[in-house]
Amino acid sequence: MEEGRELVNRVHREIVDEQAVEKPPGTLIPKMSLCDKVKHSVRCSGPRVKRSLLGSIPVLSWLPRYAIKENALGDLISGLSVGIMQLPQGMAYALLAGVAPVFGLYSSFYPVLIYFIFGTSKHISIGTFAVISVMLGGVTERLAPDSNFMIWDNMTNVSVLDVLARDAERMRVATAVTFLAGLFQILLGLVHFGFVVTYLSEPLVRGYTTGAAIHVIVSQLKYTFGFSPLRYSGPLSLIYTVLEICYLIPQTNIGTLVVSIVAIISLILAKELNSYLSKKIPVPIPVELLGITIATLVSWQVNLQGKYGVDVVGEIPSGLQPPVFPPTSLFGQVIGDAFALSVVGYGIAISLGRIFALKYGYKVDSNQELIALGLSNSIGAVFQCIAVSCSMSRSMVQESTGGKTQVAGALSAVVILFITLWIGALFEDLPKAMLAAIIYVNLHGMMKQFMDIPALWRSNKTDMVIWVATFLLTLLLNPDLGLAASIGFSMLTVIFRTQLPKYSKLGQVPNTEIYKPLEDYPQVREVPGILIFRSSATLYFANAEMYQDALDKKSGIDITKILSAKKKLEAKKKKYENQKAKNAAKNNTADMERELEEHEKDVAAIQVDAESDPSLPRAIILDLSPVNFLDTVGVKTLRGVRK
Repeated sequence: MEEGRELVNRVHREIVDEQAVEKPPGTLIPKMSLCDKVKHSVRCSGPRVKRSLLGSIPVLSWLPRYAIKENALGDLISGLSVGIMQLPQGMAYALLAGVAPVFGLYSSFYPVLIYFIFGTSKHISIGTFAVISVMLGGVTERLAPDSNFMIWDNMTNVSVLDVLARDAERMRVATAVTFLAGLFQILLGLVHFGFVVTYLSEPLVRGYTTGAAIHVIVSQLKYTFGFSPLRYSGPLSLIYTVLEICYLIPQTNIGTLVVSIVAIISLILAKELNSYLSKKIPVPIPVELLGITIATLVSWQVNLQGKYGVDVVGEIPSGLQPPVFPPTSLFGQVIGDAFALSVVGYGIAISLGRIFALKYGYKVDSNQELIALGLSNSIGAVFQCIAVSCSMSRSMVQESTGGKTQVAGALSAVVILFITLWIGALFEDLPKAMLAAIIYVNLHGMMKQFMDIPALWRSNKTDMVIWVATFLLTLLLNPDLGLAASIGFSMLTVIFRTQLPKYSKLGQVPNTEIYKPLEDYPQVREVPGILIFRSSATLYFANAEMYQDALDKKSGIDITKILSAKKKLEAKKKKYENQKAKNAAKNNTADMERELEEHEKDVAAIQVDAESDPSLPRAIILDLSPVNFLDTVGVKTLRGVRK
């Protein structure tokens, strides 16, 4: 090639229309009829039954191939560590749900074993979780408030709270919600509705869990200060509760407050020590277990309840409870709460499960996770368990201590069984303020999520708005309504982004075949006589009119005016033809022809010859690469542009 000459590539090919591509003779693959599809779906064969069985009960596929030498020691250490964590967290999160602490221990045993059989994630720790428990607590306290269980004491002539009756009714409510939530998860899994989690974006989940953590903290302040504020429900209930707590501050129980302060400071220092020694010791120090053990011994020796009025856990029955079916009479009152809880629980579990799966190179089946979590909740509810999900803190411990498979979770359930059968009753003198302190300290990770705001502001302002809006909606509307409102707001941001796209004129980068927006790249040059127009979003009914208006502005051609003028001209032509057929007079015909000629001069037309108006483009190219679908309004708009 001579110097200064450009290399020109020419490609010659036959022009083929869409119909020729869609239906070339003899190449169409025959489609199955509906009857054939049904026959194929119900056809039963040995390999198909085996695949279905292994897919429905994953433990049958991985347990026979379990590598004892490689995984046993790590799973053993991990299972013991997580089981020890389950004890204080299970009791603490049961208080969040408004039920007796022992039911938190049951919820750390039955659901974990069920997930071991049906779950596909190797690293997440199933059990009680703060956000799920506070959502459940909102339902139990709404349907079984303290005011319904006040009885008159003839000895003291004052009304006292019947704690046993209240706890029994709240447990009935909790099992009804848990059972329904499990059924929802199973049904969604059977219809392959696992993709629902895609509507829970990471900013939405993190903003939601942060807002729910604030609800958790406020709900535990009564155990920290030692008084009983009124329970509010509905929108703005958090604000009313905070105002009520501020009003009751003078009634603080000093003994309870001292226990809370000492417990919180001690746990924070112990956690920091754990972090400092994490690389030097193979297993983390069981901070929570040591905390509740020391607090129980001090409470028993000093008699904190008798001398200082410090509220303690109370009676913890030994052994397991017989199965009891949840009360169906409550299903109608809790169906909405159950659905919200099922979606939130699944969203948290699958999000963390996918993080570990990506890190360690295995697959998590989203639909099977729905079924596994649903069975854990529905079967667990029959055995007096509260709703469960995946705990972030326990999952991190399970992974960091060497857990490799679901066996670690099963071993943690064995630890809880041992505690429930023989040791649980020893913690009857444990102050509830200690459990509240454990909850506060375990929520510090969620509080760190406030740092997402400046990070999202720098990377994606729309995601930052979603995070903040989700947080505020969760605070103001409570976790159940807040979730629905947050998903709706997130969907609105998608609509707004497609309804308000960026419209650009494209120009050519010199000596290349690359085209970039003229307003963004100063080095690009507009192709003479040609307008290349692009929208950053798809074309549909919500932005079709704006698409045409933007094209009018960029091209300098008023498409609407042209179409209107053409319609008027066509109407006049039609009128002329009708009148010509009726009136054969030459004078009238000549007058109408002159009138048409004068009107045609006023109609703008785009000429493709070299003598056209230089201010108007000779050709318009519509870059439709961002358009992934067209509706009838979009098609009509393109037809109008073509006319």
